[in-house]
Amino acid sequence: MSSFLRQWTLRTVSFALTALYRAYRAHPAVWRLMARNYHPWMSRFAKLHAWMTCQFAALDVPAYRTHLAKNGWRFRWFRLESYPATDKEGYVKAYQEHERCWKGEIEIAGSVVDESSGSSGTPYNWIRSKRELDTVHRNVAGYATLVFPSRRLFVVNAYSMGAWATGTNTGIAMARIATVKNTGPDLEKIVDTLRHFGPRYDYLVTAYPPFLKHLRDRLAGEEWFTGYRLAGMVGGEGMTEALRDYVGDVFGKVRSGYGASDLTIGMGGETTFTVWLRRLMRDDPEARAALLGPGESRLPMVFQYNPLETYLETTDRGELLCTINSTAVMAPKLRYNIGDEARLTAFPDIWETLTDLAATRPGLLVAAERAARRERMRLPLLFLYGRADSTVSYMGANIYPQDVEYGLYTGNPHAEHIESFRLALADGLDARPVVHVQLRDGADVDTAALAEVCRTGVLTHLASASRDFAQSLTEDDSAAELTVRVHPYRTGPFTGHTAIKNIYLMDETRAA
Repeated sequence: MSSFLRQWTLRTVSFALTALYRAYRAHPAVWRLMARNYHPWMSRFAKLHAWMTCQFAALDVPAYRTHLAKNGWRFRWFRLESYPATDKEGYVKAYQEHERCWKGEIEIAGSVVDESSGSSGTPYNWIRSKRELDTVHRNVAGYATLVFPSRRLFVVNAYSMGAWATGTNTGIAMARIATVKNTGPDLEKIVDTLRHFGPRYDYLVTAYPPFLKHLRDRLAGEEWFTGYRLAGMVGGEGMTEALRDYVGDVFGKVRSGYGASDLTIGMGGETTFTVWLRRLMRDDPEARAALLGPGESRLPMVFQYNPLETYLETTDRGELLCTINSTAVMAPKLRYNIGDEARLTAFPDIWETLTDLAATRPGLLVAAERAARRERMRLPLLFLYGRADSTVSYMGANIYPQDVEYGLYTGNPHAEHIESFRLALADGLDARPVVHVQLRDGADVDTAALAEVCRTGVLTHLASASRDFAQSLTEDDSAAELTVRVHPYRTGPFTGHTAIKNIYLMDETRAA
């Protein structure tokens, strides 16, 4: 086949597939139908489309052509793995925005610039076209109608309305299916909204996970807050089951979405089944080993995702690669490595493992079927551990911010006074972990008592969640020398922090 014929075949098929995907996003009901009738063979089709997307970009994206040439790439039919991965350092920072777009051109009218939060060190700008944003809005709306079905849905959008486009895009997407008020992360404005419109609506609060805790603390115990039905849809960072349990007395349901400024929002989402599965792994170490492999002590987030939209792979190191299968993406994302550690599993494979576990666990399959029946999604599962380097190593064990959050909130009678936390290693010859806890503004609490409860909670959770840490406790009593330092609001290491998203890891030399 000549190069010319090959190029136009790829172009025609790629645009046809994009049009086909647009058809199933036409209405949330069609989106739900597809999600409930997904079959494993579709993943092979999605991989083929990802290969075509990469080849299409090799023809029409200047930066990608150069990237391939620098990596000694040669054309291979149907070999997605032949295309070198892209990432922020070697691709995004190496080329200007227009060079990473189709034909080297930025679409002017309707395009929106999103700025990443800078939690990874440096803020970045990401330009999205009108067609791309329309795709995002339809996908988010389709997911929301599946997970939060209601004929009287009122969305309180508590994401920031600033340069982080998650907030504005969430508001636009939710307006397709609900009444929306874009309050931003303003507690009193949200309280006024709830009191004004009353309990006749089903309220869905969209926010970063820590803000959901602050809103719970604000609403809990209010005499007027009776008869209200609240749910939460969170994103932007991981969420622990400890936090989900903590806010559960106010929020009847909380579901998390997975996305990234580098790629797109709405790449994956939690369902009743994935939350049930995650809690099973939390409570049953043997089930965790069967699902994640022997020796795995971490508890990942669990999402379901659509490979037809975002084709996911993992590297030999377990890092996630994403190709967005749509020509509507102005700057295509091609085997992009965001640095997240993950595992991917097909829905039938999960069910096979659960069937094996059920042989010694009566009622397990009944509970699994009950959870899966709620949304009836058959999409594959993404087990997400978070950024591959988001740890503090101590006594041969890796400590994750999620582990600290579990310890701070589980069974802590003072949890309502906690604004946020940061994890560090003390600077010195014998480095020890330090958890910095920031109090809420105006909190009145015995800081010594709070520090001790937090320290005990974190050590208890680490000992139960990490066999390496538990072993270190038996071998060396000093392994328990974890320090908790309590700071008034916006003092110490939290001075000057005004970002919407929390920062969980830090150098102790900057903590004084």
